Parts: sequence; C-alpha cells; structure tokens
Amino acid sequence: MIPKVASWKKDTVSSLKEQLESGTTIAIIDIHGVPADSMLGMRAGLRENMRIQVAKKTLISLAWEASGHDGNDIASLFDSAVQPALVCTESLNSFELFTELKKTEAGRAAKPGDIAPHDIIVEKFDTGMPPGPIVGELNSVGIPAKILKGSVQIQKTTTVLKEGDVFEGDMGMMLSKIGINPIVTGLRLCGTLEDGTIFNPETLDIDYQQFEQDLIGFAAGAFNLACNVSWFTSQTMPTLLTKASTEALAVALEAAIATVATLPHLVARAHASAIGVAGALDPSALDEELSQMLGAAATAAVSAAESSAVQSADDAPAEAEEEEDDEEAAFGGLGDLFG
Repeated sequence: MIPKVASWKKDTVSSLKEQLESGTTIAIIDIHGVPADSMLGMRAGLRENMRIQVAKKTLISLAWEASGHDGNDIASLFDSAVQPALVCTESLNSFELFTELKKTEAGRAAKPGDIAPHDIIVEKFDTGMPPGPIVGELNSVGIPAKILKGSVQIQKTTTVLKEGDVFEGDMGMMLSKIGINPIVTGLRLCGTLEDGTIFNPETLDIDYQQFEQDLIGFAAGAFNLACNVSWFTSQTMPTLLTKASTEALAVALEAAIATVATLPHLVARAHASAIGVAGALDPSALDEELSQMLGAAATAAVSAAESSAVQSADDAPAEAEEEEDDEEAAFGGLGDLFG
C-alpha cells in the first residue's frame, strides 16, 4: 500500500520549486538559534530583495531536484545547516546576498550547551566595574580577576575555552558581564548557487575597503612600472612628457645652452657666481653698485638665519636657548662685515 502524502507537503514542494525556477541566485541559510520575533523582523527587512522560505531538508531536496538542479549541490549546501531555509533572489548576486545577510548577525551571551565557535580569549584589562561579588564569580569560572585602584581588573590574558568546547555553568553569563558575547545569531549563509557555480561563505566574505585599497595600490604600481619602461599610453603620456621636459632642461642647463627656457636659470646662476667672486675680493676693489648688492645679499642671509634660529628656539628644549643666542650673535657680526 502506497502511503498517502500530506497535501501541505506537496504544496510546500510546489512553492519551493516555483522559487527555485524563478531565482537567478539561490542560497541555503541556517536560521538555527534565531528567536522567532527576530526572524520576523529580519524577513521583513529583507523581503524587498529576496524571498525566504523555511522548510525541512527533505522537502527542499525534492523541490531542488524537481527544478532540474544537481542533487549533489544541495547536499553540499546542507553540510553546515542545522535548520535550513531556502533563499531566492533575482536582484542580488552571491556577493551582494552575503553582504545583506551578514547585516543580520549579532552576538549574544552563550548558554549552557552552546558550542564555542572559536577560541574564547579574555584579554588583560580594567573592566571598570566596582568591587563586589563579581570578583569571586569571575575567578570561579577560570577568569583571573582582582580589585586594583578601586575597580575589578582581569589580571592576565586567558583562554577560557577552545574552539568546539561546550559552555557549562555560568561561563557564558560571566563572559557577557565583561562584554564578551561569542555566540553569533542571524541568518547565516551556508552557500549559494549562481550560474551553475557553488560559492561558499569563505569565498564571499570580502573586506571591500581593503579590496579597494589593494586595487589602488596595484594601479599605482602598474602606472609606475609603465612610466619606468616608457610605455606610451593615454595615462602615462602626460607624466612621461613632463619627465622628459625636466630632464631636457637639466641637460641644457648643464651644457649652458641658451634658450628661452634656460636663459633665466643661466643668468641667475651667473649672477650668483659673480656675487660669490665679489664676496671674496677686498672691499676697496668693489664699486658702489656691487657693494650694495653684496650688502643686500648679506642682509638677506642674516634675515634667513635669524628666522631659522627663532624657529629652532621655539622647538628646542630650554637648555639650548643660550647656545642659539650665540649663533644669532655670530650672524650679526657677518652682517656688520658686509654692511
């Protein structure tokens, strides 16, 4: 005798099959541990971009195969799901879907029987809590605490549970009191199917800020390389032309080639050299104009030196002030020499 299948199961499979055939991105999520009221709020917030339907693994598997998908794919997606739900969307790709579901996650205090998702490490720090029974309670669960400077402080960094260990007794409650809520609840993505490709959560979990910085770094490195090997593109041409112009000007100045661009630099260089030679001569050998030029140059040098000395005095320790005063006096004597 063939057992009669409940009509609600047929309706559920039919509904799941319809969703699977309409979605471009399909995912299995795990809603285990999510309170019912929280689940309702999450679904309401996500309804605009995706459809979520909770069903037993058997019914989801039947609908999966009925819609033409590979049964091995759904088996792999079920691997980490305790209480699965089917998600289908036409507007989000796998990465966008992961990001949206990630927003629903929040930490809660561990309860007896919960499994540590990772090593639970309590750092050495000042809790800010006033003295009281909390000190003994923390020590009773293996968290070393004592009263220092009027507040409860954790004495040293301690690993209280290893990944996979079971929370027992008041451990979860005591961790919550010091701000550690290790159990993450939310719509946890188990994997997605998009264009025939299975994506696991590890692949989809991308730090977009770091990714952007990496792209900027890669682009800058490629640009520098292209400029160094003189690779002509619309992006590198302005930089290469500027570099070539600068190098050509340097060569022309070194060879003293007179052009419209080099003459101002060459004249300034000759003038500076002339002033240097004049400064080495006896003052009686200089005419009035040259003497005035030397005096102006010396005054400018003194002003620059005094400005530098004042800046250094503001930044240097107090014990160096007397030494800086001596230096300023020396610059004053140089000004008298050429005045």
